[in-house]
Amino acid sequence: MRLWKETAALVLIVSLAMTISSGQGKSKQMEAGDPELAKKTRRFAPTELTADTSRLSANDRKALNKIIEAAKLLDPLFLRQVWSGNEALRQKLEADQSVLGRQRLHYFMINKGPWSRIDSNEPFIAGVPPKPPHANFYPEDITREEFNAWVAGLSPEDKQKATGFFYLIRRGADGKLKTVPYNEAYAEFLKPAAKLLSEAAALTANKTLKDFLNKRADAFASNDYYQSDVAWMDLDSPIEVTIGPYETYEDELFSYKAAFEAYVTLRDEGESAKLARFSQYLQELENNLPMEARYRNPKLGAASPIRVVNEVFSSGEGNSGVQTAAYNLPNDERVVKEKGSKRVMLKNVQHAKFEKTLIPISRVVLTQAQQPLLSFESFFTHILAHELMHGLGPHNITVSGRETTVRQELKELSSAFEEAKADITGLWALQFLIDKGVVDKQMEHSLYTTFLASAFRSVRFGITEAHGRGIALQFNYLIDVGGIDVNEETGTFSINQSKIKDAVRKLTSEILTVQAEGSYEKAKLMLDKYATIRPPMQRALDRMQEVPVDIEPVFPLAK
Repeated sequence: MRLWKETAALVLIVSLAMTISSGQGKSKQMEAGDPELAKKTRRFAPTELTADTSRLSANDRKALNKIIEAAKLLDPLFLRQVWSGNEALRQKLEADQSVLGRQRLHYFMINKGPWSRIDSNEPFIAGVPPKPPHANFYPEDITREEFNAWVAGLSPEDKQKATGFFYLIRRGADGKLKTVPYNEAYAEFLKPAAKLLSEAAALTANKTLKDFLNKRADAFASNDYYQSDVAWMDLDSPIEVTIGPYETYEDELFSYKAAFEAYVTLRDEGESAKLARFSQYLQELENNLPMEARYRNPKLGAASPIRVVNEVFSSGEGNSGVQTAAYNLPNDERVVKEKGSKRVMLKNVQHAKFEKTLIPISRVVLTQAQQPLLSFESFFTHILAHELMHGLGPHNITVSGRETTVRQELKELSSAFEEAKADITGLWALQFLIDKGVVDKQMEHSLYTTFLASAFRSVRFGITEAHGRGIALQFNYLIDVGGIDVNEETGTFSINQSKIKDAVRKLTSEILTVQAEGSYEKAKLMLDKYATIRPPMQRALDRMQEVPVDIEPVFPLAK
């Protein structure tokens, strides 16, 4: 879920075209490359991500290789989803063997396009248009008004397709809008991917993995993902694989259309067992959410599984720009209502982020007194809580007697608002479990301070990205109500321990209520007011130019 205003601290350069003022400048740049583009790229620290495969059977290791090969096909597919010009531009960059050409291709592949995602989608290649909010899911000349008017005249079945996850919107020969299913639009990628998944299924002896791979292969052909999503919820295997169209971040027009991604991981058995105990408290958390009782879900789906894994390969939307540390899927409200959702924690990714970004950030933004409170356990556990809370709270709602969803009512705001909800409600939930004695009381000392430092990590992703925008909303709100103190003299920040708990509960209540009401207007007012970079945060961001923003994964097992 991703979009919004450019920030000076994150925009290190203007477009490549503005850095070239003459033919002589172009020549020198072609020879030596572009120092500013190199500086942009260095913000992503190359990091090897792998896992121990020794516990896998010989056939499961072969199956793993097949799954990785299938996942690789989602990179070119996702490139096509991001922008209609991506494929031609990639070919042009690949043909350029100069230093500058290789630099451009490298950063292009990090971002899966010619726009720097952490720089408010600023283009870094001359001649490309602004990043289209409609991506390549809709016709390039479409307007919101045209789409809404067209949808209003459709039958319920056709309306569901038009606003659903798995259908492109195109123009027919008559110029009128129509839907095109993903299995037709992306057949050149999905057919070979399905074949590889079927071959992997034939190799493994694990029944749940075999079932998911076969059903996902079928879904690639049928465009019906329901049965394979249910099978993914039941997946209980040393190989934990997520592959298909899931997140709607890339659709910044309506947040309707799902982008393809893959995470190929190996389960961390010890950590998964330790954290699975959180699942038994989900209904109790739902029953105590700080909002009107009528908005709570009296009966959640079946106990939601939690998996702690180590990533060995990612692709598509799952490997574009900032790396995902955890995810909560599926997004299909029917499956969530029936089965709940699964939380997958990418432990090796999280640890890499903590070591390479969060520790150095904390030295810049926290007061000296609070720097020792930074904790990987709190970082890891809050990400877990974040993913847990995606599955709780309002999803299917009723607005003016009409059955609908939060996602459909909040439209392009839904992604940023949902990320803010998961973050702040995650803090509330952990405090609830601390007070109950489920989580060690000692975590209370480090939880909020680690969240504060991590807020700067997230906002550096850019506030045109859902997570960054959601964090900016929380950060500024908590400052305004006194939960976070600003030391103007040193430019550092600290948690006000006497006010932070009430502040978190208040913000949690406001966000959940806006979602439950399905109020686009209230969501927009909150985001307009709080989702900005104010001067104190800007000054802190300016002081961390040499700190990596994120990691750039390197996958030895995929070579």
